[in-house]
Amino acid sequence: MSDNKHTGRSFAGKGYYIALILCAAAIGITGYLYYQNANQTEQISIQETEDVLVGTMGTEDVAVIATQPQTKPTTAPTETTAPAPTEKKPLKTMSPVDGEIISGYSMEALSYNQTTRDWRVHNGIDLAAEEGAEVCAAADGEVYTTFEDDILGYTVVIRHSDGYTSCYSSLDENIAVQPGDQVTMGQTIGYAGSTAIVETTLGSHVHFSVTQNDQPVDPSAFLAIGQG
Repeated sequence: MSDNKHTGRSFAGKGYYIALILCAAAIGITGYLYYQNANQTEQISIQETEDVLVGTMGTEDVAVIATQPQTKPTTAPTETTAPAPTEKKPLKTMSPVDGEIISGYSMEALSYNQTTRDWRVHNGIDLAAEEGAEVCAAADGEVYTTFEDDILGYTVVIRHSDGYTSCYSSLDENIAVQPGDQVTMGQTIGYAGSTAIVETTLGSHVHFSVTQNDQPVDPSAFLAIGQG
């Protein structure tokens, strides 16, 4: 009788442990299945997120790149060839009237003046010309000024290239040009007269003088330029 009780208690104890093991196994299997399902769900969620990102990049990112300002490539500056300097034309000259020289240039020695009856320098040449004869520009240039000089009468001053300035005096009061006028060689600028009070004994004529860079020059040498 005691043996049967002992055997029953032994079997009951073993059954308790078997039940405990089965419960633990059931919990393990349940946890494994839950983990598998959760992992699978997470992978699906990650895949869907990647698909959304890829789809988004395929539309908006392309548009953003397309609208970004394009930087133009910088090109090396091309070498520019400097224009060839224009050849300077030589100054052409001519006598303002056809008359002969009746009084020469004399700045290094005194010459006798018949009108004033004294010896003095003479900064130009006197050219014979009939009253009212046309007086022409001796070279191309610009009229600098016109005025009535107290000694040399009505005067026209013309500036030329190379620093030359020509001066025409003892003219008639009817001046044909004005300051600022551009004149060409041979163009009429006035008319011969006898308005130079220090040269009245010479009659109607043109007192013609020239300077270069404000220094007196022999007018004959200036007129010779056009003959070279």
